[in-house]
Amino acid sequence: MWGWLVAVAAELKSLHMCLDGDARLAAAAGGVARFFADAAGLETDAVVRLQSAVLDACNEAFKHLSAKHPHLEVTFARFSDRIEVSLCHEEEPSAFDLQTITRFAAKKTASAGSSETLAGVDRVQRETHGREVVTRLTKYLRQVAPSV
Repeated sequence: MWGWLVAVAAELKSLHMCLDGDARLAAAAGGVARFFADAAGLETDAVVRLQSAVLDACNEAFKHLSAKHPHLEVTFARFSDRIEVSLCHEEEPSAFDLQTITRFAAKKTASAGSSETLAGVDRVQRETHGREVVTRLTKYLRQVAPSV
């Protein structure tokens, strides 16, 4: 007997990309963000703003890549209450700070604790681990971001 394959619907929960510093690849990352936001049921305006924020964050991070460490790792994760996009790369210490990642945003909004956020995301976090820099963009799926 031959068993027939049965199609099973599966929802994409995470995706990892390793990008060279090329604007076309940043656009691809923006497209993935758009897919995740659309699949999460966000309104069209929120989808476009998240896509734009990821595109801009990738292009800004590309400026800080070096010949020794020429790749940007981008990880997308969808949780029940949020979408997280993590950008990770190696660089010289303190060359890339939170003001750098937020300054390119056309619109800044104040959030709890008077930290700044990119238009299109609800939270921007930056961590350093030695020479590794991780910037995490979070878009909450609820109307109001939880208090920190």
